[in-house]
Amino acid sequence: MPSVLRSTFLCGCSCATVLATALFLPALLLPASSSAADTSTGDQVQLFDGKTLDGWNGDEKWFRVQDGAIIAGSASEKIPANQFLCTNKTYRDFELTVDAKLVGQGNNAGVQFRTKRIPDDTEVIGYQADIGFMPNGTCWGALYDESRRRKFLAESPEIAMKAVRRGDWNTLKIIARGDRIQIFLNGVQTVDYTEQDPDIERDGVIALQVHSGPPLEVHYRNIKLREL
Repeated sequence: MPSVLRSTFLCGCSCATVLATALFLPALLLPASSSAADTSTGDQVQLFDGKTLDGWNGDEKWFRVQDGAIIAGSASEKIPANQFLCTNKTYRDFELTVDAKLVGQGNNAGVQFRTKRIPDDTEVIGYQADIGFMPNGTCWGALYDESRRRKFLAESPEIAMKAVRRGDWNTLKIIARGDRIQIFLNGVQTVDYTEQDPDIERDGVIALQVHSGPPLEVHYRNIKLREL
């Protein structure tokens, strides 16, 4: 998410066919382990082992592990530029849950997804489930387009202000499937967005942001993903 001074914007086939196929073409059914036949959700995996930054890449000056959480930023030092800790692996359709907490003077962070790093820059480009507060409310649970359209694709509804726990852990859930993106904050849905632009990439890395500005620590834990 950019600074708090930024401008904001408002946010098959029929059952009969399936049954006929199942009844008359059993020989075509593949084992569950085959990717050609596996249309169910995969197993949920931990993207963060609670001890190391294995599987992630970023500037370790701004990211460390402490007490089972990833700590982004600094409680004593101004953060000169946006920083991102990115997964080594890319993901397309998935359900992701992350616990996050803000500690310090700053109030701006986010969880990136379907994201790419910008070469020779600290920035990334892609969707962001926003984290933070603004003078007129909260941006927790909003959908922002980082370094691309540079605007909210869906703002946080008023109910997000009631759902957020200031100074405490909050759980974000992101469901990305095809053109549809849904975001939930502490179990409350804040975004149901359908991407209309066919040129926007539908895959990329997951990334954890700490925004430039005053001293701030963003704590991230329980980072779990299930591919869809």
